[in-house]
Amino acid sequence: MNFKESWIKSFLGGISFSSLIILSLITFFILKEGIQIIFKVGVAKFIFSAEWAPLENKFGILPMLISTCIVTLLAVLLSLPIGLGTAIFLNEFANPKISTVIKPIIELLAAIPSVIYGFIGIQIISNLIRKYFGGSGLCVLNAAIVLSIMILPMLVSISSDALRNVPYQYKEASYAMGATKWQTIYHITLPAARSGILTALILATGRALGETMAVLMVIGNSTQIPKTLISPARTLTSGIALELGYAIGDHRRALFGCGVVLFALIMCLTLTLNLILRRKEKTKYLF
Repeated sequence: MNFKESWIKSFLGGISFSSLIILSLITFFILKEGIQIIFKVGVAKFIFSAEWAPLENKFGILPMLISTCIVTLLAVLLSLPIGLGTAIFLNEFANPKISTVIKPIIELLAAIPSVIYGFIGIQIISNLIRKYFGGSGLCVLNAAIVLSIMILPMLVSISSDALRNVPYQYKEASYAMGATKWQTIYHITLPAARSGILTALILATGRALGETMAVLMVIGNSTQIPKTLISPARTLTSGIALELGYAIGDHRRALFGCGVVLFALIMCLTLTLNLILRRKEKTKYLF
């Protein structure tokens, strides 16, 4: 290996480690700003207390934590069947010309600013919820619907790529044994594309957990634990966005503490799904 190739190798190696360095810096910054208030208040009290009153030095994030989990879970449950079904249709049933038109249009949804989704939630979805379910319309259900639309392009795009990369020999072998198209999709194509679909799920869930502006506009921003899907609520991200501009002292550090909890939540989710994925890959059999 000559000097030029050695230099290029070192340069590319440095670039590959840059993401790790950036992640380490972000982790250090968030922990430095937020971890001290968590231990000052008490880990259990900070996470499991339902009282959020910064002027009284009460920093309990349980309502925001529960709201974050509910909104994210509901958004994923709403978008996953639609996204996966769309990906299956585009790869297995749609005419190639139709697929080349529909897929870019769906992916274009990801380019729309989140504030536009917030406007749609306020002007259209909230009115429908208020008309058919009652309440103000600015609630958990509204936020979940808006988020499900926002993460849909990611689910469709990555799942579609995973399905398209399944070797066609797998399908030919299934058809040769007398399986129908649906049997082949269920027993062959989906299991073979499982890693890509789970990757799409991980990224979509992370996007839903971290979304701020659209959720801030449509969720109602109440610091109470939501009792129903039409109750107003506040997620961790919307709470940080609302109060960080004027927060000082322990209040500001408590908001960074919310960021620590959110960061830990996303990391735990990602690691758990990755462990499941690796376990599935080791024991993967096609039937």
